[in-house]
Amino acid sequence: QVQLVESGGGSVQAGGSLRLSCAASGYTYSTKCITWFRRAPGKEREGVAYISSRGRTTYTYYADSVKGRFTITQDNAKNTVYLQMNSLRPEETAMYYCAAATIYCRGGYFLAMDEFNYWGQGTQVTVSS
Repeated sequence: QVQLVESGGGSVQAGGSLRLSCAASGYTYSTKCITWFRRAPGKEREGVAYISSRGRTTYTYYADSVKGRFTITQDNAKNTVYLQMNSLRPEETAMYYCAAATIYCRGGYFLAMDEFNYWGQGTQVTVSS
């Protein structure tokens, strides 16, 4: 089993920044891809960014709407994945979740949600105009 705990959410004004953390514990060696999702009020959950390391190669991918503003990184020593979010917009107000899959992510698409084995409880991000 793997447990994921998100933190770092909060309230910011438009244009502000936040750094979300996704701390993993348990059998973390089994996780091959960590993805950040978000769900805004009244909308479906959407992929934001993923990170997936295989050997010495690390793949990252971003939704078009966040490219150039968000950065996903990982600290293997801490079993933590971060999502640095800059230039936040009011429409990005949402609950942000991290999810882990036991298969690799690769390519310009997000895995389907049912391909993820573990989910965190989410952290709320509120961006005011």
